[in-house]
Amino acid sequence: MSDREKNRFSARARRYAKVGTQLSGTAARFAGARFFGVRLDRAANALELAAALGGLKGPIMKVAQLLATIPDALPPEYANELTKLQSQAPPMGWAFVKRRMSAELGPDWQKKFSEFEHHPAAAASLGQVHRARTLDGEEVACKLQYPDMQSAVEADLNQLQLLFAIRKRFDPAIDTSEIAVEIGARLREELDYFREAKHVALYQQMLKDEDSIRVPKVWPDLSTGRLLTLDWLSGRKLLEHKDDTLAARNRLAKAMFTAWWFPFSRFGVIHGDPHLGNYSVFDDAKGKPAGINLLDYGCIRIFPPSFVGGVVDLYRGLLRGDDGLVVHAYETWGFKRLNRELIDALNIWARFIYGPLLDNRVRTIADGVKPSEYGRREAFRVHQALKARGPVTVPREFVFMDRAAIGLGAVFLHLAAELNFYRLFNEAIEAFAVKDVASRQAAALAKVGL
Repeated sequence: MSDREKNRFSARARRYAKVGTQLSGTAARFAGARFFGVRLDRAANALELAAALGGLKGPIMKVAQLLATIPDALPPEYANELTKLQSQAPPMGWAFVKRRMSAELGPDWQKKFSEFEHHPAAAASLGQVHRARTLDGEEVACKLQYPDMQSAVEADLNQLQLLFAIRKRFDPAIDTSEIAVEIGARLREELDYFREAKHVALYQQMLKDEDSIRVPKVWPDLSTGRLLTLDWLSGRKLLEHKDDTLAARNRLAKAMFTAWWFPFSRFGVIHGDPHLGNYSVFDDAKGKPAGINLLDYGCIRIFPPSFVGGVVDLYRGLLRGDDGLVVHAYETWGFKRLNRELIDALNIWARFIYGPLLDNRVRTIADGVKPSEYGRREAFRVHQALKARGPVTVPREFVFMDRAAIGLGAVFLHLAAELNFYRLFNEAIEAFAVKDVASRQAAALAKVGL
């Protein structure tokens, strides 16, 4: 390790220690306030915590922002502050990039490209993307992971345990233990670019017949476990189209719906991070928006087919007023110790998520709601109901399903789309059977080596 890299590692270690101290101090204040009956200024503590996390880049930022998008994973004061944290990390300089690329592709790596842009096209929490051109003249995106990310992720997951300890000390209605397990598993997977390459191949297979969705191909000779090279998919940001005609916005929203629900309902696979930066819009021959490019495949969740069956059972139970089927769905997902009060509380959230899918008409996903507030009011109502009946342990499979649904809804709100979500969803689950999902999933995963 060079002196510069040692200094970088030491600086990061000092920052981890600082944040750990901040988190521990916050937890101690909660415990003290609870013991002595003192009213705690949670808003002020949330500001302190956000300030501490804002000084760090890397996985802890990704974890913090992820938590902010899972309704009721953290108190609202904390969630509100964490959503303000910037996702852009300071990029590695060119000298550093050259060393990292040499480590991945060898000292003659530059001879494997005809062009390689020095400045990154994007820089995020785990790595950065450089635009390049192959020797054959094809434009590609080179996603290069920052160094020491494995040790950084483990350190930051330890900080996550402290974040959840804060919540448990003052409010045990939601048992977050499984949330922590799930986040840890997905974040560790994101470090493995060989696995992400298989995710790309999986999505190519699942969406091969969808003209409104583009999936890049992997360049294996220019990829490693810490470097992923994909086709460069040109397009504009999704939000650049929020003032387009309603027909154009609806076309993009329908493509987003298909990209999310079709893989889930047919193969038990979802994209767990429907962040606006993970998509771009491509045009047709007339320069009109035609569909979406899927750009990132790190956070992919593969579910047991039985879990998908629970999603469909819950929908059908709510649609028909079949309480027995609703309870069966919750049990399939892994909710324990169900009683009437707990079921009623869970149904508040279920009716919110499924509401547009139960309503057979053209509509927005939620009238008069801001994207940043989508799901917050309902999460608060659920929490209030659980305070008297909890604690309830959130099954780990539920975490990214829930988060992705909220993220997708926020995209629909940004686009102000008006669709018949009932019809779209029922087309997706037409002739649904768990055994068919299991068969398709097994075949698809085997084909890509997952």
